[in-house]
Amino acid sequence: MIVGIIPARFASTRLMGKPLADIGGKPMIQHTWENARKSKLLEKVVIAVDDEKVFEVVKDFGAEVYMTPKNIASGSDRIALVAKELPEADIVVNIQGDEPFINGKMIDEAIEPLLFDKKVNVSTLVKRITSVDELKSPSVVKVVFDYNNYALYFSRSPIPYVRDAKTNLERIETGEIYKHIGLYVFRKETLMKFTSLKPTDLEKIEKLEQLRMLEHGIKIKIVVTEYDTLSVDTPKDLDIARKFYEKYLKSNNKR
Repeated sequence: MIVGIIPARFASTRLMGKPLADIGGKPMIQHTWENARKSKLLEKVVIAVDDEKVFEVVKDFGAEVYMTPKNIASGSDRIALVAKELPEADIVVNIQGDEPFINGKMIDEAIEPLLFDKKVNVSTLVKRITSVDELKSPSVVKVVFDYNNYALYFSRSPIPYVRDAKTNLERIETGEIYKHIGLYVFRKETLMKFTSLKPTDLEKIEKLEQLRMLEHGIKIKIVVTEYDTLSVDTPKDLDIARKFYEKYLKSNNKR
């Protein structure tokens, strides 16, 4: 069974109570859950929470929900804990709870490599960077990958460095620089192995847990997507998300 698990942590440092943030009359976590369920390949979508208020809200809108401890280090650790409670799960999809407009087709794109190739144990999504702001932002993670579409490295710095380009715009246009979209698909045994490993040196330096996989030789299949997401990490992001949703509703009402 292919199961999507949405980790939702209440005590975000930059946006407290983030899962319950209101976007157009619904909590953000509900938007994420509803959009994840549009995936054609996911057979079940559950939510992993760490707060009683979030637990009750999630139950009220009808999702399957699991309570997990507050002191879990990462979203991957949180979904691993829930995956242990789901013996029927063969493939586990980590869907970020702060991406309320995740497209179901993106999820399917990320799942497909594990269905077609038994050698693929982990996959994730990337999209080509088209703006200088994304190139320069350390919160937008960049990735380089080999000719077989396996990740070589992830970084908060612009990689690859296009030495001959004279401007950042030229770097984007000539360098084919990709950003990482933080949706992961794991074979269950690989998820358990990954989360049992201790944080590694590069992971600690860059603050990117996917580097733990690479440092331990776990290969990550890269899927290039044309779809994009809108992550909500700050009050400013939340304001953007609310305006985006309002615009989306207006355009749908005109049809």
